[in-house]
Amino acid sequence: MEAKAINYKSIYYPPGGILIWIIIFLELITFGMGLFAFAFYSREDPGLFHSSRLALNKTIGVINTLLLLTSGFCMAETIKCVKKNNLKKAALFLKLTNLGGILFIVLKATEYYQKITAGISISTNLFYTYYWLLTAFHLVHVITGLVILAFVFAGITKNKATINIENMEASAAFWHMCDLIWLLLFPVFYLLL
Repeated sequence: MEAKAINYKSIYYPPGGILIWIIIFLELITFGMGLFAFAFYSREDPGLFHSSRLALNKTIGVINTLLLLTSGFCMAETIKCVKKNNLKKAALFLKLTNLGGILFIVLKATEYYQKITAGISISTNLFYTYYWLLTAFHLVHVITGLVILAFVFAGITKNKATINIENMEASAAFWHMCDLIWLLLFPVFYLLL
């Protein structure tokens, strides 16, 4: 019986390359530590954390969650279309991905504005210290993701002959990381007791 060679490519060369996955892993650890600290301190003063949570705009939080999930779906469709060499459709899905990210930023800025005009800042209490730090750090990631996707979009529309699928997959992995982090932040800040 002939021995088959094991293909380790999927382990050592995940979509987008190992470097992006190391970055994603480190980012998830960073956010995880922040959420762990938030959970730890919320047990110290549950009343303060509960009353602070009630002041958040759950409607904006839910809409932002739907925007990022839809945007993530569109990013996955972008990759599928690129792999099928349907660049016109890929460009459309990438536009929708970017639109979701931009609308997320607009709504998050609206929510921040509401907090600032109500006198709620990073120093209001410990709940809002974590809220501002973690959601703003996530917002920086979304903005970074949009910048990356703008370069990807330029590559799809201008340089169709030289599309690098690994770069496309790396940008998609980064964008999905933004989705995942928000899916961790949203319930912790907006929904849990």
